[in-house]
Amino acid sequence: MAINKAMKMALKALSYPDIDIKKTYKIKRQINTIANPYIKPLYKMWDHVIPGIEHEIPVRIFAPANGVRPEGILIFFHGGGFVVGNIDSYTKVCANMAEQTKHLVVSVDYRLAPEYPFPAALNDCYAVTREIFMDATIFNIPLENITLIGDSAGGNLAASVSLMAKNCGEFLPKKQILLYPSTWNDHRETTPFDSVREFGTDYLLTSNRINDYLDLYQSCDDDRNNPYFAPLLSEDLSNQPKTLIITAGYDPLRDEGEAYGKKLYKFGNDVKVYRMKDALHGFISLPKRFVHVKRAYELINQFLE
Repeated sequence: MAINKAMKMALKALSYPDIDIKKTYKIKRQINTIANPYIKPLYKMWDHVIPGIEHEIPVRIFAPANGVRPEGILIFFHGGGFVVGNIDSYTKVCANMAEQTKHLVVSVDYRLAPEYPFPAALNDCYAVTREIFMDATIFNIPLENITLIGDSAGGNLAASVSLMAKNCGEFLPKKQILLYPSTWNDHRETTPFDSVREFGTDYLLTSNRINDYLDLYQSCDDDRNNPYFAPLLSEDLSNQPKTLIITAGYDPLRDEGEAYGKKLYKFGNDVKVYRMKDALHGFISLPKRFVHVKRAYELINQFLE
């Protein structure tokens, strides 16, 4: 269903262009927690910690419903602009993900900016991924059945973990799934991407909000030119995992996600890019009955097979 005039007016009203996330990110975190209250789940999950370089990293593990034996592992990195979001606000998403894919989902509660700026989140995500790959006995799942997945900022982290894995040479994921990923370093008027100009004001996620998130995420200006900060800047994308990228039609991040897919393909990687028509940024967090969520899991399951 296309977005009609009434829906566009509602979206514009909900886009909150004047709220300064740099001053209100703590409130935003609290709202996320309140909006996702902890209720005794009907699904199987358990919390765990994985050792990192500087601290222990919390993870939440979700098993497929009805005692189904997991077909693989999805290591999940949540969205939220590197500033908001956590394993609590994504619990329903991950539970549905485990149910829909019949995979074990490991949701990573990485450290958030600005208290922990770049590359803290990436280091946490890499540490968890490395631990799982280096000790396959943890879950008794073949390495080739372990996939990285993330949405928005989490898509950025998944792509960056894959880049770091290749550069470090310790392990290399076979597959990655990037949902409307952030891959670029700037979203102002000088951006090369039309989707930022077309959908950067009235479609929930605004270009101003993206810029504010990146300002909070960086530790210094030089970070903006680091491929681990903006994977599309990488000069060498060879030997990357088989990749599925799903973008949203009305998302300011749409074009940079698709550009990352094109660049991966240019370097000889196996890539599939799908644009979800009429979808907004963040659609994977909608209830599972929504058409975009259903279609996304059709694509994800085809890719995992």
